Amino acid sequence: MNEKGNSRHQNFGKTSFMPKEEHLETAVKNRSISIGIAGNTNDDEKRVAVTPESVNLLVEAGNEVIVQKGAGTGANYSDQDYSENGAIITDSSARVYSADVVIKVAPFNEHETDYLKGNQIVMSFLNVLKLSEDTLGKLIRKKVTAIAFEKIKDDNGVLPVMESMSEICGITSLLIASDYLSSHHGGKGVMLGGITGVTPTEVVIIGANTAGEYAARAAIGLGSEVMIFDNSLHRLRRFQNLLGQRLQTSVFHPQVLKKALKSADVLIGAIELEDLKPWYYITEDMIRMMKKGSVIIDLSIDRGGCIETTECRPLHDPVYEKHGVIHFSAWNLPSRVARTASIALSNIFIPILQNMADAGGMTQLLKNDTGLRNGAYLYNGILTNETLGQKFGILSKDLDLLLSAF
Repeated sequence: MNEKGNSRHQNFGKTSFMPKEEHLETAVKNRSISIGIAGNTNDDEKRVAVTPESVNLLVEAGNEVIVQKGAGTGANYSDQDYSENGAIITDSSARVYSADVVIKVAPFNEHETDYLKGNQIVMSFLNVLKLSEDTLGKLIRKKVTAIAFEKIKDDNGVLPVMESMSEICGITSLLIASDYLSSHHGGKGVMLGGITGVTPTEVVIIGANTAGEYAARAAIGLGSEVMIFDNSLHRLRRFQNLLGQRLQTSVFHPQVLKKALKSADVLIGAIELEDLKPWYYITEDMIRMMKKGSVIIDLSIDRGGCIETTECRPLHDPVYEKHGVIHFSAWNLPSRVARTASIALSNIFIPILQNMADAGGMTQLLKNDTGLRNGAYLYNGILTNETLGQKFGILSKDLDLLLSAF
């Protein structure tokens, strides 16, 4: 009886340590990664990619989140806000940049890439015009997979980061224009909009896109007369249906454009430029015809600008006067409302980061997620962006072909 008892005990001991299928399935579903939220060394960049509330969601899902000390300060998030939501706070750049996924808003610079351990996923804005060959070369040598915020698409084929930032830019541009038309900043003392018995201000918008739409909404809401120009009749028709008859529309007819600019109080440049070389829709001669004290805001200045007289200025010194016209051309307008912009970004990135953890590997995720694949400009150190290849004279490879080999 003792031998049988011992035998049963031995068998029980063997079976109790055998792996169970249901535990294996759970392990696959609950993968976790380390995520480094890096601060921005550029003083003009105030946004942070992930908010404290979103960090809590990532930590609750089993991920490790490492936040660089002061990363959220520009958006008025303290280190304590992050630590209370489960983040590890560190002043060690090496610790943050050694995470499985490193995410920051400003493009990576050459100094920051030195901290990367290699074979990681990095996410940030790319900004093709400002990216240096040295920085790109280091990212390639580190064999990282790099995702550009501005190229990520959602399930509907929309660029969610660009859409949300464009909404902010459109509304903010009108608030800025209103400020610089007033006497407070030495403007001509005109209220943006209109009141009873006073002729309303005139706003001209170049570009029937998201930024143009939200600039037009803000201007119409204040009572201004709005005229929008675009080279697409389809987009203009869509705008007319969205915003009603108070909006005037036109294709880029030179005579119509010149006439509108002569009486305009505000000019908003909202053209989405894809080419590396600037193509000016508004020439310097056209600016000379504008009224003294009118205001220009070029929202495409970070991609070269669509107005010949605009310059890419830092956020702390964005204003200058040329031909009697006030120019506001800061390259990073959403940082003026950094907290709102950070929340908008965080809402986009949380499901993406969790999908990375659940996928168990970037290759599988890129295979399944065409929208994220659209944002990849490096895959394991291999250049997959044709525009960057043309800029630096480097042969780029098709990402779809690379992934088909795995």
